[in-house]
Order: sequence, then C-alpha cells, then structure tokens
Amino acid sequence: MVSHVGQVVRVSKKLTIYIPKTVAEQLNISEGDKLLLEVRDGKIILGPVPKLVARRRYWSESTVEEIETESEELIKLAERE
Repeated sequence: MVSHVGQVVRVSKKLTIYIPKTVAEQLNISEGDKLLLEVRDGKIILGPVPKLVARRRYWSESTVEEIETESEELIKLAERE
C-alpha cells in the first residue's frame, strides 16, 4: 500500500524519531527490526531492511563514527573526480 499523506513527528532529546503506529503497521515494522536510513536531496528516507537481508549473519554493525569517516572519505574521492 502506498501512502502519500505526510505525518509530523518530533525529534526527542536524544535525536530519537518515533514512527507512528499506523505507519509501522502499514510497513510491517516491529520492535527490534533494522531500518535503512538514507539522506537524499536534503530529505531523510527511512525504510525497512528486507527481512532476509536483516537475518544474514554477515550483516555488519557500524558505529556512527565509522559511517561518518567512510562518508567523508567517499566525498573526498568524489571531489577529486
């Protein structure tokens, strides 16, 4: 089901965003599920990771610092080209 109705959510003290229950139900998201967060054109894109991918044992956990460092390196490489 595709929904184009936006919902306003609040960012908490620890930068937590709560997903409305109706959205979680629509996307079959439950506590403990992994989500993929992307930033595209100044917007946050958040969606469920396919369950089969999330269950693979070689799925790695990354810290925010590791992601930031890798992103900075990729930006530097892209700027050189």
